[in-house]
Amino acid sequence: MQPLVLCLGMRPKGAAAVLETRRRLAVRMLRAGQSPSAVAQLLDVDRVTIWRWKTARRLAARPHPGAPPRLSRSQRQALRQLLQQDPTAYGWPTSLWTCPRVASLIRRYFGVQYHPAHVWRLLRSLGLSKQKPQQCARERDEAAIRYWRGYRWPAIKKGPSRRVGG
Repeated sequence: MQPLVLCLGMRPKGAAAVLETRRRLAVRMLRAGQSPSAVAQLLDVDRVTIWRWKTARRLAARPHPGAPPRLSRSQRQALRQLLQQDPTAYGWPTSLWTCPRVASLIRRYFGVQYHPAHVWRLLRSLGLSKQKPQQCARERDEAAIRYWRGYRWPAIKKGPSRRVGG
């Protein structure tokens, strides 16, 4: 027996066109003389859903909500290529990509306005993540650090205590 799954008003998984095709198939099967129960079982939906599809005037898929993307797929790929280069190549003084810089780059190359606070969504959709450069002091002396870690630290590090009469 299959577990009971409730779909409380949620859209089923699948592309809009696939869902529309499934609805149209159900209506064709009903017109061909199949029973609603058989169609419901074949398409793995509730019988009430089959009746709703049969009486519906509009079976076409509704468009997905939300604004269309501002950058096309090819523009997104081009942006990814642009971001592979160092920001200094585009005239910025440091080698750090920031959201305002990326927004400026998009405006300059594609003529599309993005608010810097929303650029991170675009970057995340491209598979890019937020990374901070590692900071270290200019005075840092790697040779002195290696010497200290290798010789000085072991000499002053406290060892395990020894028990007397244990």
